[in-house]
Amino acid sequence: MKLTHLLNAAMVPLTFALLSFNAAAVSPPNQTGLNAPMISVMSFTSKNYTQQEVSKMFPAPSAGMVQHILTLPKLENEENYMLEVQIGQTQLIDCNKHGLNGELKEHSVQGWGYNYYQVDEVSQGPSTMMACFELAKKEAFVRIPGELKMRYDSRLPKVFYLPEGTELRFRTWKVDSAYQYAK
Repeated sequence: MKLTHLLNAAMVPLTFALLSFNAAAVSPPNQTGLNAPMISVMSFTSKNYTQQEVSKMFPAPSAGMVQHILTLPKLENEENYMLEVQIGQTQLIDCNKHGLNGELKEHSVQGWGYNYYQVDEVSQGPSTMMACFELAKKEAFVRIPGELKMRYDSRLPKVFYLPEGTELRFRTWKVDSAYQYAK
């Protein structure tokens, strides 16, 4: 009887310790620096377009297109950062690898020399043809080929024109090492 009581008394602290460890292991990291949401995004269609001061030189979106404006905050040493952009759609997919067809083109605003990016059309692309035995599909981001990597520059917004139903995803990169030299 005393052995059972002793085991029960030992199980409570052990259970608490295990649960506390698991809670700490799955807690999200603190959002600091580049992990924090810092890039502001505005999106306009031809129906809800309002001219913004920061992007007034760029054309208004045409019917069926969405204008995405990314405004980057000013950082110290911006030459140590990059912006990566991917374009695609969130779809329900099976076990195969899926892609979309579409081409990202760079254009220049006449008279200003500012660049913007446009995808005219996005359609279903190639897919592997593996037999998927599980019936469950999962939601995933499927993108057009390639991605755009550009220097981080907070002086001008990054403007994209995409077909409705297409998503723009982006992330920032930071240099984490110093240059090495070969002589």
